[in-house]
Amino acid sequence: MPEQMDSSSNKPKIRWPGAIAIYLLFTAVAVRTLGSPGVRERLPWYLGLGLAYIILYSVVLWLPGIHPGLLHVYFAVQSVIVLALLSLNPELDFLSMLFMLLCAQAALVFPSRTCWVWVCILIFLLGGSLMVTLGALRGLALGLTTMAGCIIIPAYFIANQEIGMAQVESQAMLSELERTHQQLQAYAGQVEELAAIEERNRLARELHDSISQTIFSIILNTRSAQILVQRDPARVRPQLEQLQSLAQDALAEMRSMIAQLRPS
Repeated sequence: MPEQMDSSSNKPKIRWPGAIAIYLLFTAVAVRTLGSPGVRERLPWYLGLGLAYIILYSVVLWLPGIHPGLLHVYFAVQSVIVLALLSLNPELDFLSMLFMLLCAQAALVFPSRTCWVWVCILIFLLGGSLMVTLGALRGLALGLTTMAGCIIIPAYFIANQEIGMAQVESQAMLSELERTHQQLQAYAGQVEELAAIEERNRLARELHDSISQTIFSIILNTRSAQILVQRDPARVRPQLEQLQSLAQDALAEMRSMIAQLRPS
């Protein structure tokens, strides 16, 4: 009887196949009961108690948000109904399967610890009632299979619930990791951009300092050449050659710096 998680309460919400299986099992018990000998004399009791059982069961199965205290009252009333059905004819031991349905529902509506408390209570009522009415050995023999079902079915529901919760937590962690990864990528892009800006600023400062110094040297040499033209023209040529060399060096350095400033 598979179920899905209810996001609002973190409790498993039964699916249609599981609900159909539950109602089919109840129907099978009801049909077998009505077809058993000696039932007609007490037919109104069987019909009334069976109808009360399935109505209460359906209310809890499909009506969400029932107060936990009312749920305990519900399980107590349902247990009394099943015991009453068994007391009408102890030979109809298959009616004890209604306890198994209650154990399945306990796993749907209670936390794990509370669920197992009720499972133990229902198993005690099941085995005790059969042993009292049919004898210890025969009652125990007839009830063992149902008692095992009372343990297996809730265990399945609880394990399925834990798996569903683990999947929800894993999905939440995966989403958080994806968001963190996107943030890290954004931060990495910002760091790269800041590093590129810092490198360009450094190159710009170096370019400014280097070119300023070279241009200052060119200005000094040009002034010297102007003075030599008037006083010693023979020394002007070496001065002009030095000016040309300084200008070429400044141009080469500027081209190198500009090449480094270009984006890759």
